[in-house]
Amino acid sequence: MQITELNFPDYERVASCVDGDYRGFVAIHSTKLGPAVGGTRFWKYENDEAAVQDLLRLARGMTYKNALAGIPFGGGKSIVLRSDGEIDRERIFRAHGRFVDTFDGRYITAEDVGTSPADMEFVRRETNHVAGLLGKSGDPSPVTGRGVFRALQAAAKHRWGSDDVKGRTVALQGCGNVGYWLASNLHQAGARLVVSDVDPTKVERVIKEFGAFAVAPQEIYSTDADIFAPCALGGIINDETIPKLKVEIVVGGANNQLLEARHGDELTRLGILYAPDYAANSGGMISGCRELLGWEASKSAAKVEEIYDTLLGIFAMAEAEGIPTYKAADRLAEKRLEDV
Repeated sequence: MQITELNFPDYERVASCVDGDYRGFVAIHSTKLGPAVGGTRFWKYENDEAAVQDLLRLARGMTYKNALAGIPFGGGKSIVLRSDGEIDRERIFRAHGRFVDTFDGRYITAEDVGTSPADMEFVRRETNHVAGLLGKSGDPSPVTGRGVFRALQAAAKHRWGSDDVKGRTVALQGCGNVGYWLASNLHQAGARLVVSDVDPTKVERVIKEFGAFAVAPQEIYSTDADIFAPCALGGIINDETIPKLKVEIVVGGANNQLLEARHGDELTRLGILYAPDYAANSGGMISGCRELLGWEASKSAAKVEEIYDTLLGIFAMAEAEGIPTYKAADRLAEKRLEDV
């Protein structure tokens, strides 16, 4: 195992590791509130620089997410680089577990994009510093989806005076784990769904179960809808996509939806209400408190419902102070960090 320390002044520790055919990165942004917690992303990047930039943004986002959610954890993240060809997941994720273990409990991992509770079981064979295990808190997606739905309802309440989304059209990008469960909540609430995903099998499932209408992946941005719900990868609110949007609200489960902070300013200028992603998608992290803190399921479920009030508070602050919603969310998170 070859570990290399990487220097990023605003982060407590960032390191890379090579162990046979395993290549991974871990970043700890802050442990001010407690051990840094953040999932492991298994993904193929254009180059190492792109992977590290994604890692840093995700780790910082976890610090702010946990601070806003009011749970005693800091922020961190890890990335395992995915290669072409056959993958021995046990070998890869056991190597990742050995790397995580070198952080001596200051970083706790779990599943994320491209990983599953089964992968975390492999990690568990090499370290105790892992959550999201089978038979415990498990797959966080249903709870994350519920939290995003409550954030969406809060945005509807702020914009239209009612959180009833019956008859509202939602353009949902990404029908994977979180997108599927968000679609389920929206369908039960009577919303109309227009969906897209690069994987047609996921689209077909949502069409079959929830009566959704499908469009091609690039058409989702220009869909006539009330709400755009990005639930795939980050950086999709950018110079290319913003002019295409025909919605009043953006709220979804993806991390780092704004490619740059100025894109949040642009949404505000256009009168589009943006629900900051790390405030909206904290349900999975809250669900993990059952495993990490021994919470009862009822306690974590009640905490997820509080996402509604958190978003209303962010919208109210942004309106009162004349600032974009992402800045209001940052201020609330930073105040909680300062109050520790």
